[in-house]
Amino acid sequence: MAPCRKLVFQVRGRSLPERLSHLKTKAKFGPSPSGRARQSVCPRERPPPAGTAASRLAPEGRGRPKGPSCSSGQRNGSGGRPGHRTAGLSVNVPVEMGSNSTEKFYRIPEGKGPHSVGCTDLMTENAVEGSFLRLYYPSCDATDNEEAPWIPDKEYYQGLSDFLNMYRIVGERLFQYYVGSVTCPAKSNAAFKPGEKYPLLIFSHGLGAFRTIYSAICIEMASQGFIVAAVEHRDESASATYYCKKKSISEQQEESTSNMEKEWIYYRKLKTGEEERCLRHKQVQQRAQECIKALNLILKINSGEEVMNVLNSNFDWNSLKDSVDTSRIAVMGHSFGGATVIESLSKEIRFRCGIALDAWMLPVGDDIYQNSVQQPLLFINSEKFQWADNILKMKKLGSNDANKKMITIKGSVHQSFPDFTFVSGGIIGRFFKLKGEIDPNEAIDISNHASLAFLQKHLSLKKDFDKWDSLVDGIGPNVIPGTNIDLSPAEPE
Repeated sequence: MAPCRKLVFQVRGRSLPERLSHLKTKAKFGPSPSGRARQSVCPRERPPPAGTAASRLAPEGRGRPKGPSCSSGQRNGSGGRPGHRTAGLSVNVPVEMGSNSTEKFYRIPEGKGPHSVGCTDLMTENAVEGSFLRLYYPSCDATDNEEAPWIPDKEYYQGLSDFLNMYRIVGERLFQYYVGSVTCPAKSNAAFKPGEKYPLLIFSHGLGAFRTIYSAICIEMASQGFIVAAVEHRDESASATYYCKKKSISEQQEESTSNMEKEWIYYRKLKTGEEERCLRHKQVQQRAQECIKALNLILKINSGEEVMNVLNSNFDWNSLKDSVDTSRIAVMGHSFGGATVIESLSKEIRFRCGIALDAWMLPVGDDIYQNSVQQPLLFINSEKFQWADNILKMKKLGSNDANKKMITIKGSVHQSFPDFTFVSGGIIGRFFKLKGEIDPNEAIDISNHASLAFLQKHLSLKKDFDKWDSLVDGIGPNVIPGTNIDLSPAEPE
């Protein structure tokens, strides 16, 4: 395989590697140490990044997140470097950017369960109030189906660029270069595998994320026999999302190809002086309703009702009829999605249990702590993200309840859960803090195995996931019970 070429575009007189070095203190994924709100900036007139703290793809601070906004347009399917599309959510990137080193092969892991996995996108209604999700499911073997695009539109690159306070032209080219050819190891619109009833899992993404970038988790769950609906939230917490609307009559006359167009929604930054907790609490309530709406939508399909998908797809939704085990439903999410799990459990008793991955507790309302979450709940935390106040809120929620568990994965970081940890090499991984000290595959295996064991117990599944029961108690390599955070009261000065 030929070595990668050096990126040829320059930014303000610097080659990209030099520019990345310049940006290193200004943009990273994960929480910032400060809780100060940042001023909103118009995405089309964004100045260069300033200051030492930047927006991120997860909560910012010991109580806050931050991010982007964007423009419209549609990515063609040949994004990335021509000739470099490979199977199984994989991408070729240079070991050292700008060097003549040979390429190193990175990939998001395929599912390890007995089922092949397919995925398809579903959007209902021509309005922001509709549902939007990516469905992962056990599929028939589909050798002729292509793997699904991981990031399907260039607007997501733009949203991530804004979210990281990068120039759009830099961010879009960077993401396009590194992940433009990436596909996920699930076959697009593959035939659903009938013959049994599958438990249902609703998944909620983190701040600045979107429906496609937790595919390693969702695909593993689907390979183990779950139907997984990964919601894309429209509360302005995603870096980018959209809904389809009808074009005006004049636009239809100009472009006869379609009478629909994408209306993009971008991340909403805090306004000057705005109190973050108020905004995030309002958003988490909408997020919970979107999870419940997704649940209702899948159950409607399961009952045989016709559902109109406004997206072009040849997936047969009728094949899902009578395929969901309606007595075995759970909710799962990362970061802001972890708070969404808690809010969803408090509002919807059909969720029999929940799993919160490195949850960010700021959005959770005070009323939730008053015994409003009765279902079992598993907190899976990273070693590097959490802080005392956040952990104490988790413990307050689960005090004196043996069905509420907490474990910590040693050597992991907040970004050990989304897919970026797998498709980033050494430089990018360190630059954006996408990798911890633990191998990314080991970290995600620990998280997935603990999740499956927890789901087997509390959904009464007849599987062999109980072989990982010890992980739920924090027993095993690279996992500890509870937290690594010192919760002792600070001594007075």
